[in-house]
Amino acid sequence: MKIRVSVLASGSSGNSIYISSNKFSLLIDAGLSGKEISHRLKKIGVCAEELDAVLVTHEHSDHIKGVGVLSRRYDLPIYANELTWQEAASHLGKIQEKNCQVFKGDFSLGDLGISPFSTSHDAVSPVGYIISCGKTNIGVATDTGYISSEMEERLRGLDLLVIEANHDLDMLMNGGYPWHLKKRINGDKGHLSNDAAAALLPRLINSNFPRILLAHLSKDNNRPELAYITVKNSLENNGIYIDRDLKLDMCCRDKPTGLYELG
Repeated sequence: MKIRVSVLASGSSGNSIYISSNKFSLLIDAGLSGKEISHRLKKIGVCAEELDAVLVTHEHSDHIKGVGVLSRRYDLPIYANELTWQEAASHLGKIQEKNCQVFKGDFSLGDLGISPFSTSHDAVSPVGYIISCGKTNIGVATDTGYISSEMEERLRGLDLLVIEANHDLDMLMNGGYPWHLKKRINGDKGHLSNDAAAALLPRLINSNFPRILLAHLSKDNNRPELAYITVKNSLENNGIYIDRDLKLDMCCRDKPTGLYELG
């Protein structure tokens, strides 16, 4: 059973991830305009009309900007937990009642298994997701200030993981952001730093040659090459080598990744 993944956008200017199987296609978040999401889908050879649903991680605008438009334009059901729905509803515009789907735990969409898990962010009830298709498992863990032991257990041994590497701590602390914003970003309800992602990843890698995508990089407080080398050094210090034990790629804010096929 094949599953395909592309991160259409990742960063404070908008987030969206495309995932499809043989029977179902969905987005995790739609934080760009509906027009831009359709444009980026076309870049990976996908028509927006093929979508079957949108999953929402949390209510911040860089994750839900295009949700209402897509639901109305393509008659798409939107899945979020109850508290997120309550917080996001007024920002989404009119959505048909049948398309307002509330989940309370694990559920299935077509041949995809959906397993939400709690993250730590300054939103009302933020989640990440494990998406399963047959024996293939994909994880999305961004917009979280830290990784709990429960989250770590859920993220271990996946075939593809989208993990946050938001900021370099020195760049953040020495940069021009006001102190309250620096404190928020680096707090338990903020975003994972390069160092935090780098320390975590060696504990997650099994022998299944996974693909790791570093995501939600800050435009002002990070650089792709800095995130990459920080993670690379940590992996190698733990005897794990890129291209031998895993693939390591970067997500962008202004263009989609390639369309990865797994399974």
